[in-house]
Amino acid sequence: MSHASAEVLIEAAEAAGPIVPVQALTESAFEAVLAAGGEALKALAALHEFKGQAGRVLLVPGADGTLESVLFGLGKRAEVMPLRALPGKLPKGDYRLEAPGLDTEQAALAWALGTYVFDRYKAERSPPKARLAAEGDLAALRRHAHACALARDMVNTPANDMGPLQIEAIAREIAHAHGATVTVSTGDALLDANYPAVHAVGRAAVEARAPRMIELSWKGSTAPADAPLVVLVGKGVVFDTGGLDIKPSAGMRLMKKDMAGSAHALALARMVMGDDLPIRLAVLVPAVENAIAGDAMRPGDVIGSRKGLTIEIGNTDAEGRLILADALTRAGELEPDLTLDFATLTGAARAALGPEVVPFYTDDEELAEEVEAASLLAADPLWRMPMWDGYADSLNSEVADLKNDPDAWAQAGSVTAALFLRRFAPERGAWAHFDIFGWSARGRAGWPVGAEVQAIRALYRVLTDRYGA
Repeated sequence: MSHASAEVLIEAAEAAGPIVPVQALTESAFEAVLAAGGEALKALAALHEFKGQAGRVLLVPGADGTLESVLFGLGKRAEVMPLRALPGKLPKGDYRLEAPGLDTEQAALAWALGTYVFDRYKAERSPPKARLAAEGDLAALRRHAHACALARDMVNTPANDMGPLQIEAIAREIAHAHGATVTVSTGDALLDANYPAVHAVGRAAVEARAPRMIELSWKGSTAPADAPLVVLVGKGVVFDTGGLDIKPSAGMRLMKKDMAGSAHALALARMVMGDDLPIRLAVLVPAVENAIAGDAMRPGDVIGSRKGLTIEIGNTDAEGRLILADALTRAGELEPDLTLDFATLTGAARAALGPEVVPFYTDDEELAEEVEAASLLAADPLWRMPMWDGYADSLNSEVADLKNDPDAWAQAGSVTAALFLRRFAPERGAWAHFDIFGWSARGRAGWPVGAEVQAIRALYRVLTDRYGA
């Protein structure tokens, strides 16, 4: 179900037909261009009040009235992601981007991200318009653009068409394309396979949407048998009613996106496998629907976990950490060098950092520095949050080893969720947890309302820096 828009809108630099140059300029750089551009350009810029402001476009006609060039404003600083807004502001045609000071591949990827359209359910599809004539490794660029589009497609797709079975099908499709293997435990077989928490969360769903644990395994073609193992874990709650602690309608409206963690894990895996990184890779996706039925888990229930720890259910709406507990325990059994988990886990993360900055948690200082550096280089906003041990006691239970809803005194819901996961995280290797949002709530050019891909561009850079391309 990969999206095609990125592929058809990125062409080779020698694309047939006229190619219109686009200059991406900061406000200060525009002053120099204006000074050298003659009176006609000055008059045109004044007419449209164009000064290089961020996101603004100035179409410059030639003597014959056709489009000769385009000026695109970057604002006060040369940043790459504003280029996402550019494709939607241009008339149909082929363009060449001139962006001094910006990484050309990142600029092309920003363009590709800005071309994304989700129109699967529209009677009238959105035809491609502006195409970028780019240089460099176009095959890799398209692979990364497709991976990002895949994650957004999965999250945008409504729950009636994106259940646990559909996530499994996508994982199998990716595995087949890259020579990976997939194993799946489904329904009551989860109990035999020792995934009791995954089963407890998903058992109330109808049989066609039965819970499952999906495990994908792959090794790069040049990777030795003992190559470092990276494990990606993604929360796959295809719809979250809240369970018996049912959400209000406003809180339930966007819960089709509660499987964004699985979409991000699979998309990053697709990037890794497509570029054949010299590592071993495992992807673990617990895919469930947190439904309401007679056998749904109840507040006050005590359930088991793969690690052997018992968990008191204080709130059935804190289900994501339960399925991740089993998946992280499985990750530890694989003895990884690095484990990364992705989950739309808490509203508290949004209260702390809003929808556009992703908090991450790790006790590994080296990994934290790598993630922070990659976040800046990839223009993929991440922010380290404290794994504050002072709140760990809020997870203590009087009847079980721990509980899934922290005491109210701790308040820091995203931090306590990370502390819960740490109880199950691999003891070997580094581990980081990413409390993603996966959604753009405000519509603007290049960022339509709907699914947004977060963290994986930065983390792909972490992986290539750690293990080589």
